[in-house]
Formats: sequence, C-alpha cells, structure tokens
Amino acid sequence: MEIIVGIDVSKDRLDVHVLPSGEAFSVENDHAGVEDLVRRLAALSPAVVGLESTGSFERLAVAALAGAGLAIVVVNPAQVRAYANALGKRAKTDPIDAAVIAAFIAATKPQLRPLRDAETEALAELVARRRQIVQMIVAEENRARTVIAKQAQKSIHRLLVALRRELASLDAGMDDHIRKSPVWRVNEKLLSSVPGVGPVVARSLIAEMPELGSLDRRQIAALAGLAPWTRQSGKWRGKSFIGGGRSHVRAALFMAALVAIRHNPVLKAFRDRLVEAGKPKIVAVVATMRKLLTIFNAIVRDQKPWQTT
Repeated sequence: MEIIVGIDVSKDRLDVHVLPSGEAFSVENDHAGVEDLVRRLAALSPAVVGLESTGSFERLAVAALAGAGLAIVVVNPAQVRAYANALGKRAKTDPIDAAVIAAFIAATKPQLRPLRDAETEALAELVARRRQIVQMIVAEENRARTVIAKQAQKSIHRLLVALRRELASLDAGMDDHIRKSPVWRVNEKLLSSVPGVGPVVARSLIAEMPELGSLDRRQIAALAGLAPWTRQSGKWRGKSFIGGGRSHVRAALFMAALVAIRHNPVLKAFRDRLVEAGKPKIVAVVATMRKLLTIFNAIVRDQKPWQTT
C-alpha cells in the first residue's frame, strides 16, 4: 500500500502521522527538527506528504521536504476540518489533526502541483510586504484626517514619509527581481498589455499564481476561489457563492476589474450586459474578475499580448 504522511504544523512543532502503519511522532519546527523529519521520511519513501497551510509556519518544512525530492501537497485547513466533522471527529489536538490530514489525503487524493521555487517565493514575500506597507499608509492617512493636535499630526507626517520611502524601496526591489528573470519580464509585459492592468497587479499574479498558463479556465478560477459553487436541494436552489482559494489574488483581481470596467471597452461591455440582464452589480464585478483571470491565463499560455479581436 502507498505510504501517506500527514503533518500538523504549529509555530514550534510538527506532528507527523504515517499511513497505513499508524506511526506517529513529532519534531521541533526549526532547522534541526526539519532535518530530522526529512531523514525519517526519506527512509519511508512516501507517495505524498501533506501539510496544512498556516500562512508561514509550514514554509521551512515544505522547502526542505521538496528539496529532498518528496511529493508535497499543501491542503486547505477548512477542508480538512470539514472532513474531520464528517467523520464525527470532534476532538482536536495536534496528533489527531496530523492523522486527519493523512486520512484526508488518502480519501481525496488531491492533485499535486509544482511548488514555487526560491525566487518566486522571494518575489511573493516582497509583494506581500508591499501590500502591508500600503495598508499602513492608508491607515495613517485616515488617522491624519481626524487628528487635531499638531504634535500628533507631525508624528503621522513623519511616519508617512518613512512608509512612502519604504514603498519606493520595495518597488525597486521588485523591479530587480523581475529583471533577473527573462520569463517574468515577458509575462509582466504580456499581463500589462491588458487595458487597465498595471505592474502591481501583474507582479502579484506572477508571484502568487505561478500556475497561470498551465491550467484550464475552470481550474485556474477554482485555484483563485472564483469558481461559483451552488446550493441546491430538490426544487430549491440557493444563491451561488465564491470562496476559498487565494484571497490575495482575488483582492488584486478585484481592483483590476474595477479599473478595467472603466478603461477596458471589452470588459466594460461584458459587465454592462450582465447588469442590464438583471445581475447585481457585485455579481457582475465578480464575473468580470473571473473573465479577467481567464484572459490572463490565455495570454500567459499562448504568450500573446491582449488583442481586442
């Protein structure tokens, strides 16, 4: 039987469960612990190793395991918890979660996708940091509108100057990263050929959705969390919703869609048709986001810039 490994990730520890043997152990979530983990799992030659996405705590283990040539899949914690609830497993501890992750992978057999390389990961971190700086700038600008005391105003002004300087530095750093890769330079130019799409959106997609061009339109929409899912039972049919996927990609696409609706005649006409057909405006915007992502996917796949015909 295939050996499947589930790993529950926390800040300080990695809890491991091996199927079908049921072996369980834990290691520290640091360089020494991860080296021990790689050594023990390499000896088992597992078919797949699954970890929950925690946002950052799994990165060291994922990088080391992938570097050792092991097949890695990073799963959605919400899906794993739903699977546990379906099995009636209400108890939740790290060892139990590791066993549930292994069982979830064995039952669902999620598709293995190539992991981001070190350069793409570094660009993604720069993009994420830029997003954080922009959020801080917006927060300080909002505070500046309500503060009356001159000393507080001066403090906000000094911080805004520093934040804007840091934003410029990050933009320069991303420029350097993009210039290092001929493929990234080409893809940034191709994505920016779409009217209304600037370098920030293009770089966000390059960094956070490296699968662009390698999946079909349904798969890429599902990966971004833009594939609608329905609620239906018998004759009753509820509203469709989107969710899951990569929230930062959706945020970038949302802003791109708002700009495209104003400056891209093709996408503006697409959105207007939906509104005239009675669709709520937010539904029309989400549909525009999905169409825009489909266009990006085709542009990268075919390596051809935006064309109106």
